Amino acid sequence: MSKKIFLATDHGAFEQKESVKKFLISEGYDVEDLGTHSTESCHYPEYAIALAKAVQKEGRGVLLCGSGIGVSMVANKFKGIRAALCHTEDDARLSREHNNSNVICFGGRISNSEEIIAMTKIWLATEFEGGRHKTRIDMFSDLGEN
Repeated sequence: MSKKIFLATDHGAFEQKESVKKFLISEGYDVEDLGTHSTESCHYPEYAIALAKAVQKEGRGVLLCGSGIGVSMVANKFKGIRAALCHTEDDARLSREHNNSNVICFGGRISNSEEIIAMTKIWLATEFEGGRHKTRIDMFSDLGEN
């Protein structure tokens, strides 16, 4: 499995992104921070698009905004991207086991840094089960994406 992780956020979760970045680096991941790099107001689609395009090429991604909803909607527009908005550790585990997510999304106004790091840790450690779950993913993987 690739140790490449892309990370991106808008201003709504900048502090959480910085905490996740420190955690990932401490775990030996090759982290590419796609921004934003401050709390100054910006547009979440720009960062979600950049991350989705990067993940299409290699690795996985952690994507944040205020709610997590906007970035997950944008990322899921891209072919091969399975972005999962997670609020619990079970969400993170199941998004990998059953849905083979390659992008995990969080809301910085919904979850704190500790919760986000705990969910990220589970997500990174969980493998896709395949089988019937692969059949289900195959049923929607080519539905009019970019």
